[in-house]
Amino acid sequence: MREKLSKDQAIGLVLLVIGILGVILYGWLVFLTQWSILVLQLTGFVAVASVLAIVSWIGYTMATTPPPKPVEDVENEAKQ
Repeated sequence: MREKLSKDQAIGLVLLVIGILGVILYGWLVFLTQWSILVLQLTGFVAVASVLAIVSWIGYTMATTPPPKPVEDVENEAKQ
């Protein structure tokens, strides 16, 4: 007897199918079409741009976050 899929399992199954179809589509675009160079260029650009966007976000966060209090100040506040 089959059990009903939970919502999380159904979403997981959909993601699995989308992932497999995406790999097949990407392979077809890279190896079997005239668009292979463009697809590879776009893939490289998106990958590099994503990494640089994350680096920029980390830099922005570090630049705009105030420094923490020294440990001595925190210990003095805890004693009072």
